[in-house]
Amino acid sequence: MENWTNAKLCDVANLVLGAVLFVSPWMFGFDAGKVSQNAMITGLVIAILAIAALAAFAVWEEWLNLIVGLWALISPWALGFQGTALTVHVLIGAAVAVLAAVELWLMSQNPPRLTMGR
Repeated sequence: MENWTNAKLCDVANLVLGAVLFVSPWMFGFDAGKVSQNAMITGLVIAILAIAALAAFAVWEEWLNLIVGLWALISPWALGFQGTALTVHVLIGAAVAVLAAVELWLMSQNPPRLTMGR
């Protein structure tokens, strides 16, 4: 665990958040329509991007996670749903977007360096 960076911890958190969003229709009893479809698809995309970032970090993964997190945040108003589904989407979307922004900021502060030799 000593080799884990803050960026990897953010990716693990995004993986957990994506999984929670994916299963939220069953956990919180969303309807079987567009609300649950949006939760499952968005959660799956967040989780896949987090796994990809854990496997091999690339800046584009964080930009996509930021976009998907923002989508989860605004989707209740874009798709017209409310109640518990709205709360879950807003909280998870905001958390994913913030974590992606933190990772992008960390990268800008400490860009990866190529080493020669060794």
